[in-house]
Amino acid sequence: MIQETKDGSATIYSQQFDETYHSISGAIQEANHVFIDAGFKFCTKKEITIFEVGFGTGLNAFLTYIEAEKQAVNINYITIEKYPIKQEFVEKLNYYTFFEKKYKEIFHKIHAVEWGSDVKISQFFSIKKINADLIKYNFEKRIDLVYFDAFSYNSQPEIWSIDVFEKLYKAMNNNSIIVTYSAKGIIKQNIRTAGFIIKRLKGAAGKWHMLRATKF
Repeated sequence: MIQETKDGSATIYSQQFDETYHSISGAIQEANHVFIDAGFKFCTKKEITIFEVGFGTGLNAFLTYIEAEKQAVNINYITIEKYPIKQEFVEKLNYYTFFEKKYKEIFHKIHAVEWGSDVKISQFFSIKKINADLIKYNFEKRIDLVYFDAFSYNSQPEIWSIDVFEKLYKAMNNNSIIVTYSAKGIIKQNIRTAGFIIKRLKGAAGKWHMLRATKF
C-alpha cells in the first residue's frame, strides 16, 4: 500500500513486515540525511563502490545517481533485495517529481534493470541489482560504502546480526563506512563487535540518532 510521508514523497507499507519502507516523517528527507549527506558526501574518493542492503523502492539508488552526476563521481552501485516490490507499486512512487523532468526516465530505468545484470546507466553511474538473501550472499567486489537500509531489527533481527556485520567488514576496504538509520543498542553492539568504530550522529526528522561506522 502506498502512503504519503510528511515531505510529500511516497513510501510503501509492507504487510509482511508491518512497516513502511521509509520514515513517515519524510522518505526523501530521511534518505538524503542518512545515506547521501552522512554517507555519500562523507566519502572523498572519486570512484566509489556502494553496497546497499535493501533496494526496496529504489529511492537510495535514485538519489545517489543524482548526486553522482552533480559531483562527477564514478559510482559502482550494488544492491541486494530478497523481496522485490511489484511493478504496480513502482508506477505509483513519486520521487522523480521533486527533481528535474529528465529524472523520471532515470528512476524507471533503474527499476527496469534486469536482476543480476551489471548495467551502466550513465557516465558516472552503473548498477547491479541482486535478488538474493544477504545472509547467503558471497561478495564479489571490495566495498567502500554500505547503505544499510533493511527493515528494522524487530522485523528482521537476523539481518542485523554480528555475523552479517562481520561479513560486511571482510568485504570492505580500509577507511570504508556503513551508514544506517538505526541507532538501537543491540545494533551498535553488533557493529562494534564486528570490528567497526561507531559514531552516533543526529538522526533524520522523527528520529533522535543514526549511526556511521568505519572500518580502519
